[in-house]
Order: sequence, then structure tokens, then C-alpha cells
Amino acid sequence: MDSIKVGILMGSDSDITKMNKAAEILDHFGVRYFMTVASAHRTPERVIEIARRAEAEGWKILITGAGMAAHLAGFVAAHTVIPVVGVPMDSSSLGGIDALLSTVQMPGGIPVACMGLGSSGAKNAGLFAVEMLASFDSDLRQKLKDYRVEQKKSIEEKAAVIENQR
Repeated sequence: MDSIKVGILMGSDSDITKMNKAAEILDHFGVRYFMTVASAHRTPERVIEIARRAEAEGWKILITGAGMAAHLAGFVAAHTVIPVVGVPMDSSSLGGIDALLSTVQMPGGIPVACMGLGSSGAKNAGLFAVEMLASFDSDLRQKLKDYRVEQKKSIEEKAAVIENQR
């Protein structure tokens, strides 16, 4: 069995529906992942333990999703040299802008890649992880190219249906 390539962490189980979008992408491409809830504020020791496990087991990418103060991505990045992709959740009364700023405004020296808010950000985080892995895996790269072709066909088919309705 292939080893875990991607870790998906979320700060709260309320983020599961949105973070499942990253998991669905990884499933589509056959990329093995580990998914869990771990909060930078409520379970910091657990987060550190997962970051250490990821390094010890050779995981390649960590995707984190958190809302509100959204320190999870930066906290994880501070405890590993594995690339971290942050997904700000749009779960606060501020519509996620607080999470976006917390994720994107990392100090120089501790990088975090930042995706868009919520479900689409999680989907893109999954795709970004696949792209990074595909840089070193020609089979995965071809699957990604095929995926892009299928996306194009889908849009063209939907456009044709709309145009034929007029």
C-alpha cells in the first residue's frame, strides 16, 4: 500500500464538509491522505505531534483549514519544513476575511501557501497538492492533464446546452 502523501488538518469538525472537497480531489487522483481535527488553540500538542509524525513518515504536503483566528496553518508551518497549504474558512461573522488575513499574513521565514475561502479553497488546495506531487510523478501528471481536459469538455457541453436552449 502507498504511504500517506498528504495530511489534512482542520481546526474544528464544523469544517469537515468544506475540507472534504480537498479529500475528494485526492481520492479522485488516488493520492493517499490522513485527515483529522487538530486545533492550534485547543489541542496544540496534538498539532505538534501530527507535524512530527508527518516528517517522520515522509508526508509531502500538509493542508490546513481553519476559521476565525485561523492560526493553524502558521502553527503547523512553525513545526515542520513540509510545505503547508492554508485554507481559510468562511465561518465567522466577518465572512472569513479574518481567517484569510490570518493565513496569508505570515512573517517572512515561515511560508504558508494560501488558497481561497471555504469549499472552493479546499478543492484548490487538493488540486495544488496534486500539482506539487505531479512534479515528481509522471503518471500523476498525466492524470492531472486528463482532469483538465475533462473540465474543459464539461464546460463546453454545458455551454452547448445553454446555447441550444435559445
